[in-house]
Amino acid sequence: MTYTPTPGQLREADRRIPELSSPERQLAQALRQAEGYRNFLASLTGLLSAVFVLKGQEDVTKLGEAVRWSVTGLLGAGFLALISASWLSVSAVHGRPGEEILLEAGRLLRWERERTRRIWRLVEGARWLGLAGVLAIAAAVVVTWIWPGAAGK
Repeated sequence: MTYTPTPGQLREADRRIPELSSPERQLAQALRQAEGYRNFLASLTGLLSAVFVLKGQEDVTKLGEAVRWSVTGLLGAGFLALISASWLSVSAVHGRPGEEILLEAGRLLRWERERTRRIWRLVEGARWLGLAGVLAIAAAVVVTWIWPGAAGK
């Protein structure tokens, strides 16, 4: 079954296009998205920290030297990626401290467009760093769980 909009729905959509594409509306939408990612990253970082502390190996010194350094590197890289992602998402939401907005119509419109693009770039970077951080920490936890002889020594 194919969806076919009615002429009234098409007119209503045409009426909403200028409103939805306005720089101020785009900026507000980008800020809401950035706030969501910021909250997600904060809760994810806390959750992963708790999982590793509660469920990971208590003593990684029982692992072989290469494995121990790999786990340490994965954890360090993972948490660094998550901290960086959190920083990017906070920067996306709040901008730079003391940023001056010039109160002239043309400049304001340009600022809104540029700020929206900057937010989207920062959020995209935060998404990828968040994914990399989660994967690195998960890999470190899995290695400590399954490495032969790790728990028995």
